[in-house]
Amino acid sequence: MDKLKAKSAGLARRQRRVRAKITGTATRPRLRVMRTNSNIAVQVIDDVAGTTLVAASSVEKGFKGGSDKDAAKRVGEEVAKRAKKAGVTEVVFDRGGHIYHGRIKALADGARSAGLKF
Repeated sequence: MDKLKAKSAGLARRQRRVRAKITGTATRPRLRVMRTNSNIAVQVIDDVAGTTLVAASSVEKGFKGGSDKDAAKRVGEEVAKRAKKAGVTEVVFDRGGHIYHGRIKALADGARSAGLKF
């Protein structure tokens, strides 16, 4: 149990460090990634106004599969499609303290291939 507390404390520390450096604006909102062992979710956030512009998740109705790289890529493509529909073409990537590898990288690649710039 102590290892789990240390691991989650380290993640929280990395998240705070990343958020201190990254903010989203109306012209360039923040693309926030939240990852669990079984699902992945993304939000496009305008921090100045304090609003979520668009969101996508592997938990949504009609979405099959939630924990592999293919699912992450599909979520990335979906959030990019929704962001473009909302008028957002450029974002700041907030990986949420997670390593840029595996599902996080697949999500970013999916969003880039669908037209988001970051």
